[in-house]
Amino acid sequence: MPKMVMTHSVVEIERWLRGKEERAAVIGSYATDVTDFVAVDGSNRIAVTADIHDLEGDQAMLASPPAEVAAQMESHGVLPPITAYIEK
Repeated sequence: MPKMVMTHSVVEIERWLRGKEERAAVIGSYATDVTDFVAVDGSNRIAVTADIHDLEGDQAMLASPPAEVAAQMESHGVLPPITAYIEK
């Protein structure tokens, strides 16, 4: 199972962290072991890692998130762009 790393900025770290359960549920549809990270420099940059079991589902979600997921991202303060990395 390849590991994925996604990075992006957020409006506010604490606001983003409050959405952890919702975020893990969405990512859980195509991945397991979802882990959140915040930048140690105090910036508003974050990273999320997960083990991908459905690469097509992952790619589809990143390319065009459903309206409810896009709304959830907005409510959590996600700022595009999202950069995704897949373990090779």
